[in-house]
Amino acid sequence: MLKKTLLAVALSGSMIAQASAGEVEVMHWWTSGGEAKSIAVLKGMVEDAGHSWKDFAVAGGGGENAMTVLRSRAVSGNAPASAQIKGLEIQEWGDLGFLADLTPVAKAQNWDNVLPSVVSDVMKHEGNYVAAPVNVHRVNWMWANKEVFDKNGLKVPTSMKELWQVSEALKAKGITPIAHGGQPWQDATTFESVVLSVGGAEFFAKAFVEHDMKTLESDTMKTAFTEFKKVKNYIDKGAPGRDWNVATSMVIKGEAAMQFMGDWAKGEFSAANKQPGVDYYCVPFPGTDNTFTFNIDSLAMFKQNNADNEKAQMKMAELVVSPKFQETFNLNKGSIPVRLDQDMSPFDACAIASMDTFKSTAKSGKGLVPSMAHGMSTTSAVGGAISDVVTDFFNSDMSSDEAVKRLSRAIRANL
Repeated sequence: MLKKTLLAVALSGSMIAQASAGEVEVMHWWTSGGEAKSIAVLKGMVEDAGHSWKDFAVAGGGGENAMTVLRSRAVSGNAPASAQIKGLEIQEWGDLGFLADLTPVAKAQNWDNVLPSVVSDVMKHEGNYVAAPVNVHRVNWMWANKEVFDKNGLKVPTSMKELWQVSEALKAKGITPIAHGGQPWQDATTFESVVLSVGGAEFFAKAFVEHDMKTLESDTMKTAFTEFKKVKNYIDKGAPGRDWNVATSMVIKGEAAMQFMGDWAKGEFSAANKQPGVDYYCVPFPGTDNTFTFNIDSLAMFKQNNADNEKAQMKMAELVVSPKFQETFNLNKGSIPVRLDQDMSPFDACAIASMDTFKSTAKSGKGLVPSMAHGMSTTSAVGGAISDVVTDFFNSDMSSDEAVKRLSRAIRANL
Protein backbone atom coordinates (compact mmCIF):
# COMPACT_ATOMS: atom_id res chain seq x y z
CA MET A 1 0.00 0.00 0.00
CA LEU A 2 2.89 2.33 0.90
CA LYS A 3 4.58 1.58 -2.42
CA LYS A 4 1.39 2.46 -4.30
CA THR A 5 1.07 5.71 -2.34
CA LEU A 6 4.67 6.66 -3.03
CA LEU A 7 4.24 5.79 -6.71
CA ALA A 8 1.11 7.93 -6.91
CA VAL A 9 2.93 10.85 -5.27
CA ALA A 10 5.87 10.41 -7.64
CA LEU A 11 3.61 10.29 -10.67
CA SER A 12 1.70 13.32 -9.42
CA GLY A 13 4.94 15.26 -8.96
CA SER A 14 6.09 14.23 -12.39
CA MET A 15 2.84 15.40 -13.95
CA ILE A 16 3.10 18.75 -12.14
CA ALA A 17 6.69 19.17 -13.34
CA GLN A 18 5.67 18.40 -16.90
CA ALA A 19 2.75 20.76 -16.71
CA SER A 20 4.95 23.64 -15.53
CA ALA A 21 7.67 22.95 -18.09
CA GLY A 22 7.50 25.08 -21.18
CA GLU A 23 8.96 24.99 -24.66
CA VAL A 24 11.08 27.58 -26.41
CA GLU A 25 11.26 27.50 -30.16
CA VAL A 26 14.37 29.35 -31.30
CA MET A 27 14.88 30.55 -34.86
CA HIS A 28 18.49 31.24 -35.80
CA TRP A 29 21.10 30.82 -38.51
CA TRP A 30 23.97 29.55 -36.39
CA THR A 31 24.64 26.49 -38.53
CA SER A 32 28.41 26.34 -39.17
CA GLY A 33 30.64 24.10 -37.03
CA GLY A 34 31.62 26.67 -34.41
CA GLU A 35 28.16 28.27 -34.40
CA ALA A 36 26.26 25.01 -34.01
CA LYS A 37 28.50 24.07 -31.10
CA SER A 38 27.79 27.44 -29.52
CA ILE A 39 23.99 27.36 -29.73
CA ALA A 40 24.01 23.78 -28.40
CA VAL A 41 25.32 25.25 -25.14
CA LEU A 42 22.17 27.32 -24.66
CA LYS A 43 19.97 24.39 -25.60
CA GLY A 44 21.60 22.30 -22.88
CA MET A 45 21.17 25.02 -20.27
CA VAL A 46 17.49 25.49 -21.12
CA GLU A 47 16.88 21.75 -20.88
CA ASP A 48 18.81 21.55 -17.59
CA ALA A 49 16.42 24.23 -16.27
CA GLY A 50 13.53 21.83 -16.95
CA HIS A 51 12.23 23.22 -20.23
CA SER A 52 12.30 21.86 -23.77
CA TRP A 53 14.04 23.38 -26.76
CA LYS A 54 12.69 23.34 -30.31
CA ASP A 55 15.45 24.20 -32.72
CA PHE A 56 14.52 26.08 -35.88
CA ALA A 57 17.76 26.66 -37.76
CA VAL A 58 17.53 28.36 -41.15
CA ALA A 59 20.82 28.16 -43.05
CA GLY A 60 22.26 31.29 -44.63
CA GLY A 61 25.14 33.19 -43.03
CA GLY A 62 23.62 36.63 -43.38
CA GLY A 63 20.20 35.64 -42.02
CA GLU A 64 18.22 36.73 -45.08
CA ASN A 65 16.50 33.35 -45.38
CA ALA A 66 15.63 33.30 -41.68
CA MET A 67 14.07 36.76 -41.81
CA THR A 68 11.87 35.75 -44.74
CA VAL A 69 10.59 32.75 -42.78
CA LEU A 70 10.14 34.81 -39.60
CA ARG A 71 8.02 37.44 -41.34
CA SER A 72 5.77 34.72 -42.72
CA ARG A 73 5.43 33.04 -39.32
CA ALA A 74 4.74 36.29 -37.45
CA VAL A 75 2.10 37.53 -39.88
CA SER A 76 0.28 34.19 -39.64
CA GLY A 77 0.22 34.44 -35.83
CA ASN A 78 2.72 31.65 -35.33
CA ALA A 79 5.91 33.46 -34.27
CA PRO A 80 8.58 31.40 -32.48
CA ALA A 81 9.39 32.15 -28.85
CA SER A 82 12.68 33.68 -29.87
CA ALA A 83 14.53 34.68 -33.02
CA GLN A 84 18.02 35.85 -33.83
CA ILE A 85 17.48 39.52 -34.71
CA LYS A 86 19.95 42.38 -34.70
CA GLY A 87 20.22 46.14 -34.58
CA LEU A 88 17.45 48.37 -35.84
CA GLU A 89 15.36 45.38 -36.89
CA ILE A 90 14.60 44.91 -33.19
CA GLN A 91 13.00 48.35 -33.20
CA GLU A 92 11.02 47.50 -36.33
CA TRP A 93 9.58 44.35 -34.73
CA GLY A 94 8.90 46.29 -31.52
CA ASP A 95 7.00 48.97 -33.44
CA LEU A 96 4.79 46.23 -34.87
CA GLY A 97 3.92 45.04 -31.37
CA PHE A 98 5.31 41.52 -31.65
CA LEU A 99 7.95 41.57 -28.91
CA ALA A 100 7.66 40.52 -25.27
CA ASP A 101 8.70 42.71 -22.33
CA LEU A 102 11.80 41.36 -20.55
CA THR A 103 11.90 44.09 -17.91
CA PRO A 104 11.31 41.72 -14.92
CA VAL A 105 14.25 39.54 -15.95
CA ALA A 106 16.46 42.54 -16.76
CA LYS A 107 15.81 44.15 -13.36
CA ALA A 108 16.32 40.92 -11.44
CA GLN A 109 19.62 40.28 -13.24
CA ASN A 110 20.80 43.91 -13.12
CA TRP A 111 21.29 44.19 -16.89
CA ASP A 112 21.50 47.98 -16.85
CA ASN A 113 24.66 47.83 -14.75
CA VAL A 114 26.43 44.81 -16.26
CA LEU A 115 25.84 45.72 -19.91
CA PRO A 116 27.57 48.63 -21.66
CA SER A 117 25.08 51.20 -22.91
CA VAL A 118 26.02 50.57 -26.54
CA VAL A 119 24.67 47.04 -26.00
CA SER A 120 21.68 47.71 -23.75
CA ASP A 121 20.37 50.55 -25.93
CA VAL A 122 20.04 48.16 -28.87
CA MET A 123 18.17 45.61 -26.75
CA LYS A 124 15.44 48.06 -25.69
CA HIS A 125 12.28 49.25 -27.40
CA GLU A 126 10.70 52.36 -25.89
CA GLY A 127 12.82 51.89 -22.77
CA ASN A 128 11.96 48.22 -22.17
CA TYR A 129 14.20 45.25 -22.85
CA VAL A 130 12.74 43.08 -25.61
CA ALA A 131 15.86 41.11 -26.58
CA ALA A 132 18.71 39.38 -24.78
CA PRO A 133 22.23 40.16 -26.06
CA VAL A 134 24.24 37.06 -26.88
CA ASN A 135 27.64 38.48 -27.77
CA VAL A 136 29.61 41.30 -29.34
CA HIS A 137 31.37 40.66 -32.63
CA ARG A 138 34.16 42.76 -34.02
CA VAL A 139 33.67 42.80 -37.78
CA ASN A 140 36.87 44.52 -38.94
CA TRP A 141 39.17 41.53 -38.48
CA MET A 142 41.62 39.93 -40.88
CA TRP A 143 42.57 36.27 -40.51
CA ALA A 144 45.87 35.00 -41.92
CA ASN A 145 47.53 31.60 -42.16
CA LYS A 146 50.82 31.89 -40.26
CA GLU A 147 52.58 29.09 -42.13
CA VAL A 148 51.82 30.65 -45.53
CA PHE A 149 53.26 33.98 -44.42
CA ASP A 150 56.28 32.43 -42.70
CA LYS A 151 57.20 30.16 -45.61
CA ASN A 152 57.07 33.07 -48.03
CA GLY A 153 58.93 35.50 -45.78
CA LEU A 154 56.02 37.93 -45.64
CA LYS A 155 54.75 40.17 -42.86
CA VAL A 156 51.05 40.56 -42.13
CA PRO A 157 49.91 43.85 -43.74
CA THR A 158 48.89 46.75 -41.52
CA SER A 159 47.87 49.22 -44.25
CA MET A 160 46.02 49.07 -47.56
CA LYS A 161 49.28 49.71 -49.41
CA GLU A 162 50.95 46.77 -47.66
CA LEU A 163 47.89 44.61 -48.31
CA TRP A 164 48.18 44.96 -52.07
CA GLN A 165 51.97 44.49 -51.96
CA VAL A 166 51.60 41.25 -50.01
CA SER A 167 48.76 40.10 -52.26
CA GLU A 168 50.88 40.67 -55.36
CA ALA A 169 53.75 38.70 -53.85
CA LEU A 170 51.47 35.78 -52.97
CA LYS A 171 49.77 35.80 -56.34
CA ALA A 172 53.15 35.70 -58.09
CA LYS A 173 53.90 32.48 -56.21
CA GLY A 174 50.63 30.88 -57.25
CA ILE A 175 48.98 31.28 -53.84
CA THR A 176 45.43 32.60 -53.54
CA PRO A 177 45.93 35.77 -51.46
CA ILE A 178 42.33 36.33 -50.31
CA ALA A 179 39.65 33.78 -49.48
CA HIS A 180 36.31 35.36 -50.28
CA GLY A 181 32.72 34.24 -50.50
CA GLY A 182 30.91 36.02 -53.30
CA GLN A 183 27.63 36.63 -51.49
CA PRO A 184 26.16 40.13 -51.05
CA TRP A 185 26.58 40.23 -47.27
CA GLN A 186 30.21 39.11 -47.56
CA ASP A 187 30.88 41.75 -50.22
CA ALA A 188 29.36 44.35 -47.89
CA THR A 189 31.45 43.07 -44.95
CA THR A 190 34.68 43.59 -46.87
CA PHE A 191 33.50 46.91 -48.31
CA GLU A 192 32.71 48.43 -44.93
CA SER A 193 36.17 47.50 -43.62
CA VAL A 194 37.71 49.18 -46.67
CA VAL A 195 35.60 52.30 -46.03
CA LEU A 196 36.72 52.33 -42.39
CA SER A 197 40.36 52.01 -43.47
CA VAL A 198 40.17 54.68 -46.16
CA GLY A 199 37.96 57.21 -44.37
CA GLY A 200 38.21 56.51 -40.65
CA ALA A 201 35.50 56.06 -38.01
CA GLU A 202 33.96 59.55 -38.27
CA PHE A 203 33.66 59.26 -42.04
CA PHE A 204 32.16 55.77 -41.62
CA ALA A 205 29.53 57.07 -39.19
CA LYS A 206 28.60 60.00 -41.43
CA ALA A 207 28.12 57.62 -44.35
CA PHE A 208 26.38 54.65 -42.78
CA VAL A 209 24.70 56.03 -39.65
CA GLU A 210 23.87 59.63 -40.59
CA HIS A 211 23.65 58.97 -44.35
CA ASP A 212 25.20 62.34 -45.13
CA MET A 213 24.91 62.78 -48.90
CA LYS A 214 28.10 64.83 -49.27
CA THR A 215 30.02 62.06 -47.52
CA LEU A 216 28.42 59.37 -49.64
CA GLU A 217 29.31 61.20 -52.87
CA SER A 218 32.77 62.32 -51.75
CA ASP A 219 36.16 61.61 -53.32
CA THR A 220 36.98 59.57 -50.21
CA MET A 221 34.06 57.25 -50.92
CA LYS A 222 35.18 56.97 -54.54
CA THR A 223 38.62 55.93 -53.29
CA ALA A 224 37.01 53.33 -51.03
CA PHE A 225 35.16 51.81 -53.98
CA THR A 226 38.37 51.77 -56.04
CA GLU A 227 40.29 50.04 -53.24
CA PHE A 228 37.45 47.57 -52.72
CA LYS A 229 37.45 46.55 -56.39
CA LYS A 230 41.14 45.59 -56.07
CA VAL A 231 40.09 42.65 -53.89
CA LYS A 232 38.76 40.97 -57.02
CA ASN A 233 42.30 40.71 -58.40
CA TYR A 234 43.32 38.42 -55.56
CA ILE A 235 40.46 35.94 -55.10
CA ASP A 236 40.01 32.59 -56.82
CA LYS A 237 37.47 31.63 -59.48
CA GLY A 238 35.44 29.61 -56.99
CA ALA A 239 34.51 32.64 -54.89
CA PRO A 240 31.01 33.35 -56.33
CA GLY A 241 28.34 31.90 -54.03
CA ARG A 242 30.84 30.43 -51.56
CA ASP A 243 29.72 30.32 -47.90
CA TRP A 244 31.86 32.29 -45.45
CA ASN A 245 32.91 29.26 -43.41
CA VAL A 246 34.16 27.51 -46.56
CA ALA A 247 36.33 30.56 -47.23
CA THR A 248 37.58 30.38 -43.64
CA SER A 249 38.44 26.73 -44.18
CA MET A 250 40.63 27.75 -47.12
CA VAL A 251 42.72 29.88 -44.77
CA ILE A 252 42.80 27.16 -42.11
CA LYS A 253 44.08 24.63 -44.67
CA GLY A 254 46.57 27.04 -46.26
CA GLU A 255 44.68 27.09 -49.55
CA ALA A 256 44.48 30.89 -49.20
CA ALA A 257 46.47 33.35 -47.15
CA MET A 258 43.89 35.78 -45.73
CA GLN A 259 40.21 36.36 -45.12
CA PHE A 260 38.37 39.56 -44.19
CA MET A 261 35.61 38.48 -41.84
CA GLY A 262 34.16 39.14 -38.40
CA ASP A 263 35.39 37.20 -35.39
CA TRP A 264 32.83 34.44 -35.88
CA ALA A 265 35.54 33.11 -38.21
CA LYS A 266 37.65 32.38 -35.13
CA GLY A 267 35.05 29.84 -34.07
CA GLU A 268 35.99 27.83 -37.16
CA PHE A 269 39.71 28.01 -36.31
CA SER A 270 38.92 26.90 -32.75
CA ALA A 271 36.74 24.04 -34.01
CA ALA A 272 39.73 22.93 -36.12
CA ASN A 273 41.97 23.05 -32.99
CA LYS A 274 44.05 25.94 -34.35
CA GLN A 275 45.72 28.41 -32.00
CA PRO A 276 46.19 32.17 -32.52
CA GLY A 277 49.83 33.16 -32.91
CA VAL A 278 50.75 29.52 -33.55
CA ASP A 279 48.63 28.55 -36.55
CA TYR A 280 47.04 31.84 -37.56
CA TYR A 281 47.06 35.58 -37.04
CA CYS A 282 44.08 37.65 -35.96
CA VAL A 283 44.70 41.32 -36.70
CA PRO A 284 42.53 44.35 -37.45
CA PHE A 285 41.73 44.85 -41.11
CA PRO A 286 44.67 46.82 -42.57
CA GLY A 287 44.42 50.46 -41.58
CA THR A 288 41.70 50.00 -38.94
CA ASP A 289 43.71 49.54 -35.76
CA ASN A 290 42.07 51.13 -32.68
CA THR A 291 38.66 51.09 -34.34
CA PHE A 292 35.86 48.60 -33.80
CA THR A 293 32.89 47.89 -36.07
CA PHE A 294 30.47 46.07 -33.82
CA ASN A 295 27.81 43.51 -34.55
CA ILE A 296 25.72 42.44 -31.57
CA ASP A 297 23.93 39.12 -31.89
CA SER A 298 20.75 38.95 -29.87
CA LEU A 299 17.71 36.81 -29.32
CA ALA A 300 14.52 38.86 -29.49
CA MET A 301 11.58 37.42 -27.58
CA PHE A 302 8.17 37.22 -29.24
CA LYS A 303 4.92 37.38 -27.27
CA GLN A 304 3.58 33.95 -26.31
CA ASN A 305 0.02 32.80 -25.68
CA ASN A 306 1.03 29.89 -23.46
CA ALA A 307 1.99 30.77 -19.86
CA ASP A 308 4.40 27.83 -19.47
CA ASN A 309 6.15 28.70 -22.72
CA GLU A 310 6.42 32.29 -21.52
CA LYS A 311 8.16 31.10 -18.34
CA ALA A 312 10.56 29.04 -20.43
CA GLN A 313 11.20 32.05 -22.63
CA MET A 314 11.98 34.30 -19.64
CA LYS A 315 14.29 31.66 -18.21
CA MET A 316 16.16 31.47 -21.49
CA ALA A 317 16.57 35.26 -21.54
CA GLU A 318 18.06 35.06 -18.03
CA LEU A 319 20.45 32.29 -19.08
CA VAL A 320 21.64 34.14 -22.19
CA VAL A 321 23.13 37.00 -20.18
CA SER A 322 24.48 34.79 -17.37
CA PRO A 323 28.30 34.72 -16.96
CA LYS A 324 28.36 30.94 -17.50
CA PHE A 325 26.64 31.09 -20.87
CA GLN A 326 28.56 34.19 -21.93
CA GLU A 327 31.83 32.40 -21.30
CA THR A 328 31.00 29.06 -22.90
CA PHE A 329 29.13 30.46 -25.90
CA ASN A 330 31.72 33.06 -26.79
CA LEU A 331 34.65 30.71 -26.35
CA ASN A 332 33.04 28.57 -29.05
CA LYS A 333 31.72 31.39 -31.22
CA GLY A 334 34.86 33.51 -31.43
CA SER A 335 33.11 36.65 -30.18
CA ILE A 336 33.40 38.44 -26.83
CA PRO A 337 30.95 38.54 -23.90
CA VAL A 338 28.46 41.38 -23.51
CA ARG A 339 29.08 41.77 -19.77
CA LEU A 340 31.48 44.42 -18.49
CA ASP A 341 32.22 42.29 -15.42
CA GLN A 342 33.04 39.11 -17.35
CA ASP A 343 36.19 37.21 -16.34
CA MET A 344 38.31 37.15 -19.51
CA SER A 345 41.04 34.83 -18.21
CA PRO A 346 39.69 31.75 -20.09
CA PHE A 347 39.78 33.63 -23.43
CA ASP A 348 42.59 33.71 -25.99
CA ALA A 349 44.71 36.64 -27.17
CA CYS A 350 42.31 37.50 -30.03
CA ALA A 351 39.32 37.84 -27.71
CA ILE A 352 41.25 39.77 -25.06
CA ALA A 353 42.52 42.21 -27.70
CA SER A 354 38.98 42.56 -29.01
CA MET A 355 37.55 43.24 -25.54
CA ASP A 356 40.29 45.79 -24.79
CA THR A 357 39.54 47.69 -28.01
CA PHE A 358 35.80 47.45 -27.43
CA LYS A 359 36.05 48.89 -23.91
CA SER A 360 38.53 51.61 -24.85
CA THR A 361 36.54 52.82 -27.86
CA ALA A 362 33.28 52.66 -25.89
CA LYS A 363 34.85 54.72 -23.09
CA SER A 364 36.44 57.33 -25.36
CA GLY A 365 33.54 57.54 -27.77
CA LYS A 366 36.01 57.37 -30.64
CA GLY A 367 36.49 54.53 -33.10
CA LEU A 368 33.42 52.47 -32.10
CA VAL A 369 30.94 52.26 -34.98
CA PRO A 370 27.97 49.98 -35.72
CA SER A 371 28.38 47.59 -38.63
CA MET A 372 26.50 48.53 -41.77
CA ALA A 373 26.89 45.10 -43.35
CA HIS A 374 25.35 43.37 -40.34
CA GLY A 375 22.29 45.47 -39.70
CA MET A 376 23.56 47.58 -36.81
CA SER A 377 23.91 51.05 -38.34
CA THR A 378 20.73 51.43 -40.34
CA THR A 379 17.42 49.88 -41.34
CA SER A 380 17.17 46.63 -43.25
CA ALA A 381 15.85 48.53 -46.28
CA VAL A 382 18.80 50.93 -46.41
CA GLY A 383 21.28 48.19 -45.62
CA GLY A 384 19.89 46.04 -48.42
CA ALA A 385 20.09 48.93 -50.86
CA ILE A 386 23.75 49.56 -49.97
CA SER A 387 24.56 45.87 -50.31
CA ASP A 388 22.94 45.75 -53.77
CA VAL A 389 25.07 48.64 -55.01
CA VAL A 390 28.25 47.17 -53.52
CA THR A 391 27.70 43.74 -55.06
CA ASP A 392 26.72 45.17 -58.45
CA PHE A 393 29.88 47.27 -58.43
CA PHE A 394 32.09 44.34 -57.43
CA ASN A 395 30.72 42.10 -60.17
CA SER A 396 30.65 44.58 -63.06
CA ASP A 397 32.76 47.19 -64.80
CA MET A 398 30.91 50.02 -63.01
CA SER A 399 33.17 52.98 -62.28
CA SER A 400 33.73 54.36 -58.78
CA ASP A 401 32.16 57.65 -59.92
CA GLU A 402 29.00 55.83 -60.95
CA ALA A 403 29.04 53.73 -57.77
CA VAL A 404 28.90 56.72 -55.41
CA LYS A 405 26.03 58.20 -57.41
CA ARG A 406 24.09 54.94 -57.21
CA LEU A 407 24.93 54.58 -53.54
CA SER A 408 23.55 57.99 -52.57
CA ARG A 409 20.45 57.50 -54.72
CA ALA A 410 19.78 54.06 -53.29
CA ILE A 411 20.06 55.28 -49.70
CA ARG A 412 17.93 58.37 -50.35
CA ALA A 413 15.20 56.22 -51.90
CA ASN A 414 15.01 53.96 -48.84
CA LEU A 415 15.22 56.46 -45.99
